[in-house]
Amino acid sequence: MPSSHSKEADHDRAQTIARDGCILRCLVGSTVHGLSNPGTDDRDEMGVCIEPREYVLGLREFDHWVWRTQPDGSPSGPGDLDLTIYGLRKYCRLAMKSSPTVLLLLFIDGEHVLERQPLGAELQAIAPAFLSRHTGKAFLGYTRSQRLGLSGDRHATRTREMARDHGYDTKYAMHALRLAHQGQELLRTGRISLPVPEPQREQLMEVRHGELTLDEVLERLDHETAKLERVAQDCLLPERPDHERINRFLVEAHERGWAAHKDD
Repeated sequence: MPSSHSKEADHDRAQTIARDGCILRCLVGSTVHGLSNPGTDDRDEMGVCIEPREYVLGLREFDHWVWRTQPDGSPSGPGDLDLTIYGLRKYCRLAMKSSPTVLLLLFIDGEHVLERQPLGAELQAIAPAFLSRHTGKAFLGYTRSQRLGLSGDRHATRTREMARDHGYDTKYAMHALRLAHQGQELLRTGRISLPVPEPQREQLMEVRHGELTLDEVLERLDHETAKLERVAQDCLLPERPDHERINRFLVEAHERGWAAHKDD
């Protein structure tokens, strides 16, 4: 069983890798979507780093590094930081699976970019290579899962931001609807607009402010999910991500990243 000292050393090594090799780091979460509720949100950040040579060619492993203001198992509160920095290979594998949270990083720009090296900009530039018909299935899967969580059909409903009169987690409901909207846009245009454009943003904030009953929210969510399903069926994206382009970028990015550190 690893000692606390070895765990601390592993964490310190992972932190060094994540920070020294970082090519892209952005603010994510409600703020980047334009859906924040001042004084109630934590701060979510995500990044990508180049893993050192020995972690790619040798036996050592680096998938990601996580830093949180709160200890593990404790929920984040207003102003708390939740930071995750993925190794580039891990990030690309998740993006190829069309994780909505991971794909978001490819479309963040402006003031919400905290660090962006040339390789980070190039990663964002190949965003279309990660999209495929599976993207629609992934967004539908997330949306349907959150619908079940919201109604309590799969597990207990979340209660972090409860509507006083209607008894549902308004932030959770808002993000479920956001996923349905953004999935439609991504499949139609190949991009996600940030912040969420009007009138969708206003409609989502109505949900977050608890201005709708749970039944009304579920009706909206079902309507948008049905639209997402139709868009997914009709979209012209390829069957699979562009593995060749992604692989080529991975090889070149690691070679350039290692060369840059060698010269430091």
